[in-house]
Amino acid sequence: MLAAVGIRSVDDLLVAIPERARRPRLGVPAGLSELELHQELSRIASQDRPAGSGPFFLGAGVYRRYIPAAVPVLATRGEFLTAYTPYQPEVSQGTLQAIWEYQSLVAELLGFDVSNASMYDGSTALAEAALLAVRATGRHRVVIAQDVHPHARAVLRAYAHGPDLEIVEVADTAALTENATGAACLITQNPSFFGTIVDLRAVAEAAHAAGALAVASVEPVSCALLEPPGACGIDVGVGDGQPLGIPMTFGGPYVGMMAATGALVRQMPGRIVGATSDEDGTRGFVNTLQTREQHIRREKATSNICTNEAVYAIHAAIYLALMGPRGLASVAARSVEQAHRAAERLAALPGCAVTNDGPFFFEFTLRTPLGATALRDALLRDGITAGYPLGHDFPDRADEILVCCTELTTDDDIARLATAIASEISRAGAPAPARRPAPRSKAVPA
Repeated sequence: MLAAVGIRSVDDLLVAIPERARRPRLGVPAGLSELELHQELSRIASQDRPAGSGPFFLGAGVYRRYIPAAVPVLATRGEFLTAYTPYQPEVSQGTLQAIWEYQSLVAELLGFDVSNASMYDGSTALAEAALLAVRATGRHRVVIAQDVHPHARAVLRAYAHGPDLEIVEVADTAALTENATGAACLITQNPSFFGTIVDLRAVAEAAHAAGALAVASVEPVSCALLEPPGACGIDVGVGDGQPLGIPMTFGGPYVGMMAATGALVRQMPGRIVGATSDEDGTRGFVNTLQTREQHIRREKATSNICTNEAVYAIHAAIYLALMGPRGLASVAARSVEQAHRAAERLAALPGCAVTNDGPFFFEFTLRTPLGATALRDALLRDGITAGYPLGHDFPDRADEILVCCTELTTDDDIARLATAIASEISRAGAPAPARRPAPRSKAVPA
């Protein structure tokens, strides 16, 4: 074979690759048997600490939730796992129906007329919603609140670079209403990145009064208790489906959700599966809209996203079907209950205060007399994942940490966190900053 292609060795095929990158060291001894290799890799893996190995209060957009055993068993069946993009509906009815079920469930959960099934994750869904608003309004100014997830705002800025959109970041959701003039859309998040519940109706009213669209990024489990964005006058709802039966998996992959009013259906990016019937009246499923540039002329395409994250969309659909409205509401209610129990316990510690500027859901911001990053690192040594230090993205809030509780958070977890923080404060002898009382659970509207 080498002679046929006129080279002396396989290495000659690899000359375009830098020599130092051709045989990277994997950290594994050479010449191991399969058994020995398995033992070595197991030893390496054992150095990791799974999220469930100790009290875990990290959220910030990725959540540790209980996943019923049926979800991965059904969603990873070979029929779903190996199915290709369903271009030919006559041989893709199973996949198409599963995607249609996902869309229907998302539309119901978020309170909209229609949902698609083609977003990578919550951040790209938000950016695509902004581009949708630009197309629909003919304007190029996008106004977004800084209490939207900082990673989502970064993705939006990256998306805006090519079409030269003007991205205006305002201090918080309340400031959106003051900057609506000339905007293509106003973008908020509910609950906010800090866990605070947002008045979506006020945002929608301000946007519509200015001729703009209202976009809301939502945490899907919260929609089981809070009024969904579609019912609040929001035009486009987006979010990440990760909390719906999808493991954290070190940050991805996930599935992005997008739903909208019927008037915007032809502006939606990606793929929309629809139900129909054939000439004999038999129910069937088809790709109703595919406005991606690989299907239509580029100038008419709504997006260049070329996947539908179908396997994880099916995870979410199965999870929602298994839980049902009552089950999902119980998950949300338990998360809220534990978060407010934790907030009350932590706010009572010397020098600590809950700093949310309104009622919160299952995440809250805690100010401590210690640096948040140092506190997190100290508690990690005790096997406690305390939360997300806000100083990573908000330098003026380096003494605050974002704490998350889910249905998996136990009373013992909360007690261990409170005891550990109290011990660190006592050890440091830190002075006490001004305190703000923690909002109570009863302040959360159902």
